[in-house]
Amino acid sequence: MLAEAFHSTADTGNELLLLVGIRRSARPPDPLHPFGHGKVLYFYSLLVAVYIFGIGGVLAISQGISHLRSPQQFTRVGWNYGVLAIAFISEYYSWRISYRELQSRNNSEEGIWDEIVGSKDPTVFTIFLEDSAGMAGAFLAFLGIFLGQIFHRSYFDPLASILIGLLLTSVAILLGRESGALLVGERTDRTIIQRVRKLICDDPSVSNVGDLLTMQLGPEQVLLNADIRFRRDLDVQALELAIDRIEKNIRLQEPSVSRIFLEVDSLKSGSQSQR
Repeated sequence: MLAEAFHSTADTGNELLLLVGIRRSARPPDPLHPFGHGKVLYFYSLLVAVYIFGIGGVLAISQGISHLRSPQQFTRVGWNYGVLAIAFISEYYSWRISYRELQSRNNSEEGIWDEIVGSKDPTVFTIFLEDSAGMAGAFLAFLGIFLGQIFHRSYFDPLASILIGLLLTSVAILLGRESGALLVGERTDRTIIQRVRKLICDDPSVSNVGDLLTMQLGPEQVLLNADIRFRRDLDVQALELAIDRIEKNIRLQEPSVSRIFLEVDSLKSGSQSQR
């Protein structure tokens, strides 16, 4: 029960951290941050992982080891079952909402796990994983109390606490890995890159498309750097019109691509420029 109390405390703090991160990441670009503040959300989601690890995982494991060394008998477990039942129902309600959100964003060719690993919005997969761990933790706490009461063995309860701590530590490591990857500059989804490449290739002025380099600036903000080779017969005016047309098509079809840099490789002049 104490391990679940640590877990609930961590969950409450995490929601507040994510709320602060969402609000701060929504600030518009400024001279010091010309690409916006979208990555702030990734920083706060990384703090969430540290918070889960320290408050939830480490404290639960340490308390479990402490009670395993000095077992304590417990009575009047009825209130424990009631609290755990309410906690499980609450976690399940929140889990269903996050699960539906993941499903709505999920590609038909990918599973939920692929969506969690590939998601660029940490608020969704963080809540989903936390609620999943919450339901599993409530069930482990129930087993620890129930088995200890049935078999009259005091070590079931601290063992359950240790398992809850290990569960939270695993979730924290996973969240830290995903949030850290986004924070240091992870590329956007492959499907977006493929659609952007097709949009550029379908333009009649384009001869070939080289590298498409992307970086996720926020959940709905993508930086794109594209190496494009145009036809030989284009003059300067036609080249400028083609660049404007490609940029407009990309922004229209892929609104998340908010920053576009086109590296033009002109076969006619053999020069390169950036726009």
